[in-house]
Amino acid sequence: MSNTSQTSGAVHVGVIGGGQLARMMGEAGHGVNVHLTVLASSPDDAAIEHCDDAVIGDPQDFEALETLASRVDVVTFDHELVGLDQIAELERRGVVVRPGSHALRFAVDKAYQRSALAGAGLPVPRFMVVSSSSDPRLGAFLDELGDAVVVKTARGGYDGRGVWFPGSHEEALEIIGRLDAEVVVEERLELLGEVAQLVARAVDGSVMLYPLVTTVQSDGMCTEVRFPAEVATVLAAQAEELGEQLASLLDAVGILAIEFFVTHAGLVVNEVALRPHNSGHWTIEGTTTSQFENHLRAVSGQALGVVTATAPCAVMVNVVGDDEPSSLGAALEVLGVHVHDYGKSWRPGRKLGHVTALGDDARAAHVQAWRGARAYGTRTRET
Repeated sequence: MSNTSQTSGAVHVGVIGGGQLARMMGEAGHGVNVHLTVLASSPDDAAIEHCDDAVIGDPQDFEALETLASRVDVVTFDHELVGLDQIAELERRGVVVRPGSHALRFAVDKAYQRSALAGAGLPVPRFMVVSSSSDPRLGAFLDELGDAVVVKTARGGYDGRGVWFPGSHEEALEIIGRLDAEVVVEERLELLGEVAQLVARAVDGSVMLYPLVTTVQSDGMCTEVRFPAEVATVLAAQAEELGEQLASLLDAVGILAIEFFVTHAGLVVNEVALRPHNSGHWTIEGTTTSQFENHLRAVSGQALGVVTATAPCAVMVNVVGDDEPSSLGAALEVLGVHVHDYGKSWRPGRKLGHVTALGDDARAAHVQAWRGARAYGTRTRET
């Protein structure tokens, strides 16, 4: 399929990864004329139940990637745990990959992301990229930051994994030495909150900006998403402006999710993702076109759908496995909530699903969403 072509029949989209994001793409696929094939690690992966076809293999195995690519018109992603060189090789062989390897690098490689965004004049924390605790620049930088230090692996971290908050310079140096890999050392900012901006960007560069949302984190994992965002209008406008800038800079196609820190100086970019994102799950019921529908529309070369909110308020709560097995049945009995089960076996700390409540009142939606999540048996606690 060319970069601009559209077909009268279903477009065959391949997804690298078989997790809950691919599962929800599968649920949305037929509504946007997409036939979905996933590259899943196991026949038990969450997406298998709702996709049209599957290839079983390792996303790091080039033969498995080639097999997926041979069956579809375009390849996209459920996660960033991929080899950029392998994705670039697919592109060199003529495979249409959206987002492309250039854009994906911003999500795969935090060191590259920080450096590129800073070079473009976008707001990021003060940072340094190092590969060794003996780097001669490191001591002065740690002195400059004082106690406010964060250490992140450049690749592979997610949901709080691969992030450390050392209590001393000595501990920071120990962590960096132990990792023995490229890491980002950055300033730990004083936060007023966190927000997320979703941008859907089509092949022709047109964009749809989803409503800004507040996100609530616990132990590095998102536990709750609230619409509308609890920030001043000027910050919502800044998020939209930065979202459009980033989408253009990255040349994104599909969903671009941007996590922002809210600080006294304004918004600061925390992370970016080039795929549907946890902060956008509320859009399934909360906007006229969900993030999953628009991601598939974009990567398959279709026009984007509008993203008007369907209710004045929405709250989404993640369901994370507690010490005892959860109860999907109990959650389904709670009135006024939308329960999404990811088809995963129970395990403490594992994301099992999410619950969304819509309404006219933010507090009422918050209470109802948490009522459903508690009935499900989430280990996270209401804030």
